[in-house]
Amino acid sequence: MFHKLKQYNDLRKQANSLKSKLAEEKTTVGSKGVSITMDGNIEVKEVNIDSDLLSPDKKHSLESNVRDTVNEAVKKTQRIMATKMRESGDFNIPGLG
Repeated sequence: MFHKLKQYNDLRKQANSLKSKLAEEKTTVGSKGVSITMDGNIEVKEVNIDSDLLSPDKKHSLESNVRDTVNEAVKKTQRIMATKMRESGDFNIPGLG
């Protein structure tokens, strides 16, 4: 039982370390006047919108562009982080290795 607790604690430490490393990574995606910067924990850190899109008659276009850009930033960040996790080999889950 104590061996399982030690494995759990080690896994938790690895997860926290990985989360800290991922938070340092930044990904920026821009499209159609909207730019999103996201960290490796998939938290939006910055949103930039072209002032040309900030008029009431362009509301639908702006909403669509923000949605598409956020979705693309999430996908790109997930791909990058998955690659980094595979390359680092730091995250070893007992029983899966």
